[in-house]
This record gives sequence, C-alpha cells and structure tokens, in this order.
Amino acid sequence: MAEKRDYYESLGLQKGASDEEIKKAYRKLAKEYHPDLHPGDKAAEEKFKEIGEAYEVLSDPDKKARYDQFGHAAFDPNAGYGGAGGGYGGFGDFGDLGDILGNIFGRGFTGDFGGTSRNGPMKGDPLRVRVSISFEEAAFGCKKDLSVTRIEDCDDCGGSGCAKGTTADTCPECGGRGTVQTQQRTPFGVMSSTTACRNCGGSGKIIKSPCPRCGGKGKIRRQRTISVNIPAGIDDGQTVQLRGQGHAGLNGGPSGDLLITVSVKAHPLFERDGSSVLMDLPISFVQAALGAEVEVPTLDGKVNLTIPEGTQTGSTFRLRGKGIPRIGANVRGDQFVTVNIETPKNLTKEQKELLQQFADSTGSGGGIFGKKKKRK
Repeated sequence: MAEKRDYYESLGLQKGASDEEIKKAYRKLAKEYHPDLHPGDKAAEEKFKEIGEAYEVLSDPDKKARYDQFGHAAFDPNAGYGGAGGGYGGFGDFGDLGDILGNIFGRGFTGDFGGTSRNGPMKGDPLRVRVSISFEEAAFGCKKDLSVTRIEDCDDCGGSGCAKGTTADTCPECGGRGTVQTQQRTPFGVMSSTTACRNCGGSGKIIKSPCPRCGGKGKIRRQRTISVNIPAGIDDGQTVQLRGQGHAGLNGGPSGDLLITVSVKAHPLFERDGSSVLMDLPISFVQAALGAEVEVPTLDGKVNLTIPEGTQTGSTFRLRGKGIPRIGANVRGDQFVTVNIETPKNLTKEQKELLQQFADSTGSGGGIFGKKKKRK
C-alpha cells in the first residue's frame, strides 16, 4: 500500500498552520478537485478524498495535536497511540465540514460524507462578463447585446444524457443515492465511511445508451446573444445581474445568474464624483475681469453660464440638474464648473503698453512686463 502523504502537504501548508489557514486551504482545494467538476476523473476524485481526510484531522484540535505529535501512527489501532478514536477511522463525523462544502457548492450538497443524496438539484454556476460603455451611456443608460458562451442542457436529451427513447437505470450499487457506505470493525467500535459510488461516479444513475450529441453528459456549450439594459447612473466597476442567464443547473436545479461588470470609458472633458459631473473651463483675463456670458458643454448639450466680473481663477459654479441620474430615482446630480483664467501669450507691443497703462492706473506696479515702477 502506498505511503500516505503528510496531511499538511496535502493541503499545501506548513506544519503548525493556523485554523484559519487550514480552513482557507481546504475551501480552495475542495472546490478545485470536487468530483462534480471533474466527472470520471479518478485522479481528481482521489485528490478530493485526500484533502477531505487531511482536513478532517487538522480541523479537529484533539486530532491535530495527536497528528502533530505522532503523525499517521496516531490513528493506527495497531500503533498504540490511541488509534482512530473520535470517529476518524471512517470519517463518520465531519463536524463543520458539511457546512463548508454547502457554502462552497450550494444548498443541497452533501458530498461524500453521508446524509441525503448528493445527486439532488443544484443551482448552476454564475457566468461573469465585462462590458465597456461610454461616459454618456453610463449616465443615461443603454441597451447592449452581449455574446456569451455558457453551459446549457442538451437539446436532444433534455439534460438527461440518455439517447432518445431511452432512460437511465438506477445504479444497483448505491440504489440511486450516489454514495455508498462501508463499515469496519475496530477495537474501538464500528467505523462507517461514506464515499461517492464508483459504479455511477456519484450520479446514482447508469446510462447504457448515452446521447450521441452530448456524449451522456447532458450538457453542451453554446454561444448566445443576450440583451441587457444598463441602468442610467451606473458607475465604473458596478455589476448588473440577470437571474437565470448563467450556466445550467445540475439534476434539474435552476440556472445560475449572468453577472455583467461595467467598465466606463474616460471622458475628455468630464469627470465623475458620485452623481456630480466635474469639469474645468478656461476663460480669458478679460472675461474674468469684466464678466461675460460663456457657453458650457454638459451631458445635455451646451448651456449659457454667467461669469460675474472680478471672477478669480479656481472659482466654481454649479449647474443644477446637469449631473448623473441616481439609479432607481428620478433625480439628477449637479455639474460643477471650475474656471481657470488663461494668461495671454504673444502680445503685441501695443497690447503690452495698454496692459501696462492698466497696471499703472490700478496701482499694481509696473513690473508686470519686466519694468519696475520708480519710487518717489
């Protein structure tokens, strides 16, 4: 018989790993190697059993302490270290292991550890896609047609995996439960072990005439075009959920959901802050000093904005109701316009003289263009 691997090694951990590290490693590996995800793969099935066995010991403080001290010999009835006490020898009581698997694989899952049949209805996996939209599409909403590839029930067999006109037989070894239980008498009592039925691969059924289209799997991959309404006001990184548009469920379970994550493209003029739209607007020195009526771009088109005389650079003006709609509400945010005064360049001699005269008349000094005002 092949020597057992170290339990810590089975979970990819170092000896002395914390309870949280053990649980986290088990969750990851159990999902990766679960037989439902690798039908017919004996290597994956054995790996799943191996990590389950390792977790059953390392998650129990008493068993873990004994294992850390004596290794596998701690559970050998012939080794004199206490044997398989506590139900370990047959994995009869997995504590919170069933709860963990239920959280990973959905309600109704009982795995290979006893209880109800593992071939009950299970919801399908979610399907995740990303869609890129413009700033305006995010603000006002849009409709997008998405091309997705998902797992669906085979049309020819309706998901049964059986050729037309045939049905699956109940597995004679497990009686349709998908699991088998064995018992072993030890000096400490009878130990029970519940595992996936090898005869049917845990499905509880034997297909003698498999569907030629899906090869008996009952599932096929198909490309679909699905229309989705992106709501007005959605922000970058948010997700739209379409129920029942994901991968098909197992054993008659409902389909999973389609999750569409939105990426919003940057806008050349606008930035977003919640439901507000922010922008910078350059104006001339004359407009700032004397005041002016200027055109301002918004998501709804151009509007007029009054710049009062004496406006300073960095001043911000509010355009009410010109921002982003709030999702699910008939309310829009505001647009905030920050003005930046542009310094004139390439002035003519006459223009420089006029500005110098202006500077002298306001007592602001003559150093604007490199000349200093003489002191009296």
